[in-house]
Amino acid sequence: MLQIRIHGRGGQGVVTAAEMLSIAAFLQGSYSQAFPSFGSERTGAPVVSFCRISDREIRLREPIMEPDSIIIQDPTLLHQVDVFSGLKDAGHVLINTAHSFEKLGIGDIMSGRRLERMCTVPANELALKYVGRPMPNAVLLGGFAALSGIIKLESVAAAVREKFSGKVAEGNIAAATAAYDFVKQKMQENVHA
Repeated sequence: MLQIRIHGRGGQGVVTAAEMLSIAAFLQGSYSQAFPSFGSERTGAPVVSFCRISDREIRLREPIMEPDSIIIQDPTLLHQVDVFSGLKDAGHVLINTAHSFEKLGIGDIMSGRRLERMCTVPANELALKYVGRPMPNAVLLGGFAALSGIIKLESVAAAVREKFSGKVAEGNIAAATAAYDFVKQKMQENVHA
């Protein structure tokens, strides 16, 4: 079973990201589960959402304490919340930012981890370009598809179409595709570095 934890802030579509990831996995024939963890939070408050993907029925219902992957929608959380808590040594890390891990002040945390499993992507900028709003959720799922190989870009697009329609869906798919291409290119550069 693969366990993914998504960190962000209220209003960024953290819950929707987990739901779309779950839909994408389901469309590929996997069992999946998505659920949030938040109280009566308001816009801007830290929010965590979870997604499990398995080839067997999922009976667990508790929060994910040892994720295989983490997606961070808001890099301001890096020094406010222990987003890396429990992350497995070979875990995937995807952060919404145009900055390097060193510039974010987490170079020490990332050292010793496998370079091909970590990436940053300017999801807000891509969302602004293609959707007109800085909503990084679907964009990051495109990047996550490229980074992890757990889900396919086509499945992300289908999941986006299940949640949204018209221009909003097509804009999010274009942004997710741009993030996918961005991460693939960045991973190629890491291989040749």
